[in-house]
Amino acid sequence: MEDSSTISWRRDWRVTLHSLTQPRMLGMASLGFASGLPYMLIYSELAFWMKKEGVDLSVIGFFAWIGLAYTAKVFWAPLVDRVRIPGLTQALGHRRSWMLIAIVGTITGMLTIAASDPGTSVTQLAVGAVILATSGATLDISIDAWRIEAAPTDEQTNMAATYILGYRLAIIGAGLSYIVAGWFNWNIAYACMAAIMALNGCVIFFIKEPTRIARETAMTIRDAVFDNVVRPFFGFVGKLGIWTPIVFLFVATYLISDKTMGPMAKPMYQAVGYTEFQVGLVSSFFGPWPVILGGFVAGIISIRFGLMRSLLIGSALMVVTNAAFAWLSTVTDPKTAYLFVTVGADNLAAGFAATVFIAYLSSLCDLKFAATQYAFLSAMFNLVGKTLSGFTGQLAEIMGFELFFLFSAVLGLPAIVLAVVLYIFGPAAAKGIRTEETAV
Repeated sequence: MEDSSTISWRRDWRVTLHSLTQPRMLGMASLGFASGLPYMLIYSELAFWMKKEGVDLSVIGFFAWIGLAYTAKVFWAPLVDRVRIPGLTQALGHRRSWMLIAIVGTITGMLTIAASDPGTSVTQLAVGAVILATSGATLDISIDAWRIEAAPTDEQTNMAATYILGYRLAIIGAGLSYIVAGWFNWNIAYACMAAIMALNGCVIFFIKEPTRIARETAMTIRDAVFDNVVRPFFGFVGKLGIWTPIVFLFVATYLISDKTMGPMAKPMYQAVGYTEFQVGLVSSFFGPWPVILGGFVAGIISIRFGLMRSLLIGSALMVVTNAAFAWLSTVTDPKTAYLFVTVGADNLAAGFAATVFIAYLSSLCDLKFAATQYAFLSAMFNLVGKTLSGFTGQLAEIMGFELFFLFSAVLGLPAIVLAVVLYIFGPAAAKGIRTEETAV
């Protein structure tokens, strides 16, 4: 006779598999790809290209600040949440019309980068990166809101896992840029990425616009500011009470170690002696699959054990696996197997942690203010990591790669402590337990 634990696990698997068969999940995967490709082309590939062209590490590190657009998006998120685009909104719906505008912007940024020459000047490269980052951040606002509105609460973890699937498939797509750059050059590689982005962007014509909770139109500027800015932000206080600062601190620090070490990973590979082919093969073609696996494992674990315990597991895994990069930086024989093991372990942990974190952030949002509140939360966790990432080049030069990666791993310890505090003492809302459902 089966015990209750076995029956429960089977039920969890059935719930997850049924959720993954819904049509919106396929759309979520494609939107995850659209979200991930611009970020990777700013965050990773640019660093490798500039290092090859002889650009100083300090300049490469400063380029990471362009990614602060993903933090600053909180300032224009209320516009994305409320402003209608003439013609397009009526034809496509609110979320999809903003997605279309943002996708066109990302393609423009990629083509601007494709026409640049960082060996001579990084100015045009920077302009293209700013366009790409701003458009990518705007796309994230509308995609995050669509994800929150399109599925009920109990499907949010699996929506997050499917989003991660698409996001990591974008890493595979971005990995093609290494192959194309090896055969031709990086200019052609970025032009190819623009074409891929345009093709995938067609998904917005096939996904369903979610039903939105009605909100009255503000009659005055003062009412508009209160309705679109004050109410969304103070909605957190009403839900979390005195736990608001602790939850915000947890959000700000959860992914900090991963975001801090990220900009220096590819330059470290090159410094150790890895070739473009090895990096493209392992990081971009093998690397995403452990992340995808980690994401779907997170979906099962979070259903079984809850978000807070899953978040605690994810934060601990990230600290351990990020420290593995310190070891990799010391190898004298750059075997592909070493890169395989290090990247695989780190990506498995990252996929698990990111999936439960996205689900947690979604649970904190009120459905009426999905775009604005999620943008605020994502800006919060991007702010610290992105600010520090701008100095990573200088830190790596001063510390050396080994000490730098150990330092980035230690930065993840506060999130572990905060996860324990929230798990033991926090109220239901602070633990990611949401009672209201989406209108679908």
